Amino acid sequence: MTIWVLALVLLASVAGLGYRQGAIRVAFSFFGILFGACLAVPLGHLLGRLLGHLGLKDPLLVWAIGPLLVFVLFSVIFKIAAAAAHHKADVHYKYHAGELRLALWERLNRRLGLCLGLLNGAAYLVLLSFVIYVPSYLTFQLASSDSDPRWMRLLNVMGRDLHATGFVKVARSIDSLPEHDFEMADLGALIYRNPLLEARLVNYPGFLGLGEQPEFQDLGTDKDFMQLWAGMEPVMNLLDNPKLQGIRQNPELLKTIWSAAEPNLGDVRTYLATGRSPQYDPIKILGRWRFDPNAAVNAIRRAKPNISSIEMQRVRRLLEATFSKTELIAKPDNQVTLRSAPPLKFSPAAAAVGAVAPSVQNVPGQWKEANGKYLVTLSSQDLPASVEGDRLSMKNESLDWVFAREN
Repeated sequence: MTIWVLALVLLASVAGLGYRQGAIRVAFSFFGILFGACLAVPLGHLLGRLLGHLGLKDPLLVWAIGPLLVFVLFSVIFKIAAAAAHHKADVHYKYHAGELRLALWERLNRRLGLCLGLLNGAAYLVLLSFVIYVPSYLTFQLASSDSDPRWMRLLNVMGRDLHATGFVKVARSIDSLPEHDFEMADLGALIYRNPLLEARLVNYPGFLGLGEQPEFQDLGTDKDFMQLWAGMEPVMNLLDNPKLQGIRQNPELLKTIWSAAEPNLGDVRTYLATGRSPQYDPIKILGRWRFDPNAAVNAIRRAKPNISSIEMQRVRRLLEATFSKTELIAKPDNQVTLRSAPPLKFSPAAAAVGAVAPSVQNVPGQWKEANGKYLVTLSSQDLPASVEGDRLSMKNESLDWVFAREN
């Protein structure tokens, strides 16, 4: 087992170093380990912000390097203090205590240093078990094949051995990371392992705002990335994608992603598994809605029962051409976006006479509940809206806008 090999090598080397350095320096090092381990996380977050201002954008590197630098800094400080204390003791016994006391001191110093070195080795082993456990929790779920980087395969082997030996209990005993960090890792691994979930994920109500971000729209249209993902290529190959790198190196966007995902982790997993969201389903207007030309044609026919079949065919063709990409996106923050839509005053019956398709545009707006129904405000115009099952209807003077839910 790699863990026991690591333990033996670590304890033997640190014990030998302790025998050589002596009790004073090893004791100071032990306290340096304790202080560094206790303060690495809180001070590491502050240092991580500084690293971000200095140009380090990768969140994983910021998260890992900050605490590591704090730990190394405290170790160095205590080692400098240890060297000064050891020098004073060494000078005293060499020049002021006599040869017998010098010999007794050197023997005690070395043997006690060996024992304290074993204590240091145990402390390092506990910390290393935590360092192995946390990243391997994610990398083990993302492992795909022998083409994964060597460091990743080694980390996964050691993570598996942590569980096999039961040493993972030691790592968990000092784990102070919040539970949602591990849930986020589970969600990332679930999405990576199931590329077909992408179609459902983009329609999750809590992520509709993220889907409007240009970075995600560009990534969704990247055929090379989508093919690699669908082909279950190693995760490191996916992370090398330039567009995904742009997302990873955008701290503000990463904060937006985290704030959208963290409160909804349990609900997201339920939605991906069942297509239902216990949190958002009661708000029926939320979601992506695709314009339904057939339903709109039926509404026109009901409003004008005497319309001729020829004129109706012209209206149908015009609607299909004009609204081919029209969709309404209603988000949880009461914002809506009407995409690729003609002006609200567009009249298909009037336009069909001239057979001129109007220009389309994106229109932002808001929605609110109104007596069990909804009121959608677009371009300062209030449109009563109702939702029945998977159909959304908005009343307008010139046209009933009818949408079907995208699933």
